[in-house]
Amino acid sequence: MPTMAEVARRAGVSVSTVSHVINHTRFVSPQKAKLINDAIAAMGYQPNELARSLKVASTNSVGLAISAISNPYFTDIICAVEAECARLGLMVFLSDTQEDPDRELSVVRAFHQRRVDGVILAPSGAPQRAIDYLAEKKLPCVLIDRFADDRFDQIGVENQSSMRALIDHVASFGHKRIGYIAGQPDLATTRERIDAFRLSLAANGLECLPHYVSPDNVDTASATASTHAILSLPSPPTALVTGNNMTTIGAVRAIRERGLSIPADLSLAGFDDFEWADCFEPRLTLVAQPCTEIGRQAAALLCARIASTGLEPQAVRLRATLQVRQSCARPA
Repeated sequence: MPTMAEVARRAGVSVSTVSHVINHTRFVSPQKAKLINDAIAAMGYQPNELARSLKVASTNSVGLAISAISNPYFTDIICAVEAECARLGLMVFLSDTQEDPDRELSVVRAFHQRRVDGVILAPSGAPQRAIDYLAEKKLPCVLIDRFADDRFDQIGVENQSSMRALIDHVASFGHKRIGYIAGQPDLATTRERIDAFRLSLAANGLECLPHYVSPDNVDTASATASTHAILSLPSPPTALVTGNNMTTIGAVRAIRERGLSIPADLSLAGFDDFEWADCFEPRLTLVAQPCTEIGRQAAALLCARIASTGLEPQAVRLRATLQVRQSCARPA
């Protein structure tokens, strides 16, 4: 690769003049600037961004550490983060933590070693080592989706009000026995939604029966098994609520494997609206999270934190929307 010195020799100017043209740090006459730009084009010179970042202590890049990239919920957030960062002139490095605390710590360290200006992290179920590392290194960070540590900016949805709207809707059909298929164990959102489920049942004058709640479902297969177990009880629930889009798919699979019909035999509603929810028969009633706004605001929060580390950490809760469709009816 040609060097800046070689460009300077070809253009007949000093190296510092070439640097000023490339970095726009000082006025250079149009004639000299043209000579330099012509030399750059002819030689195929590319500025050394790493060297520049070391000099100015900024790489104009951020790390996005997020789990289950194939999950449509996180895919929508990733797209929104990338779009907002591009608008702000930032490059995004993306890595899948796979909900593994060891890998999560490794990813965060790698981002830091690559001198990113900040990190957006969807914390795992045991994120303390990664979060402590970020705090120790004073690396600007925004926690997304899961509220795990108030030392950092955090953004997600209002789980309590969203769950309340969901349970109010299901209970309005007269259901007294409502089961819950929760998501990933140990995640902050899973705990919040389980607590909100219990509180919402109580607000509707309903009892939360422990055997109607399945708290640990890591994927669609475990959600399918949990749904089978709950529906095999001597007195099974007449309605099921699911904690995320993966548990919804697992629950639907189990219901169909048992030859049951939604909502004639069993009502179903859940968290995380997704693109093909309208393609199910019947169309599913789901809580739609504002993924685009979560991603956009996460990027904006991070940029503000990078620009001014003295700001007080913010906890932003966005409202979700209940999409009422045809998957709930009166108990059989």
